[in-house]
Amino acid sequence: MKVDSKLLKEVDFEKGGGLLPVVVQDATTGQVLMQAYVNREALEKTLQTGYAHYYSRSRKKLWKKGETSGNVQLVKEVKLDCDGDSLLYLVEQKGNACHTGAYSCFYRTLAEDGSAEPNPVAVLKELYHLIEQRKKELPEGSYTASLFKSGEDRILQKVGEESVETILAMKSGKKEEAVYETADLLYHLLVALVDKGITLEEVARELKRRMR
Repeated sequence: MKVDSKLLKEVDFEKGGGLLPVVVQDATTGQVLMQAYVNREALEKTLQTGYAHYYSRSRKKLWKKGETSGNVQLVKEVKLDCDGDSLLYLVEQKGNACHTGAYSCFYRTLAEDGSAEPNPVAVLKELYHLIEQRKKELPEGSYTASLFKSGEDRILQKVGEESVETILAMKSGKKEEAVYETADLLYHLLVALVDKGITLEEVARELKRRMR
């Protein structure tokens, strides 16, 4: 990771008693994933390895995100705020960011006026990671888990069925039906991608290549 040594000297650890807050954001979608703290050693470790390291205030020790769970954060960029006393990590999140199993720690809504529209890319990534979790845990009663248990042929069969149903819905001219069937198709496509180990980032890179 390329580091601006001049800007690094402006990081003010003294103001926070040796610790700085870090806001962690999905580099692709902009979704805020979590908030943590770093000391100088944790920041240096992050910059050296490219993987997010933090300082635990309760355990009073350095820790690497995902060290035990595998849900590591590959840091794409580190930004410093105007006062030099807080940081922003733009990351590629592997698995879920929250210890509860949610993709983001900010999954609860305290207040809203009902006007906010969901971020399409964030929704797809969150659903992708939920499907990954279902594949890993295979909980009883889960439709997604049942697809993985049935195997490749059943998963691809469902993609085919939902493709036909989406085409028919589009031909019908009924918007609500087309939206519903498109959601079904996207969901089953994501299951197929997870089954084959194909990430959304890989698909996005191919789409980006075609836009040149």
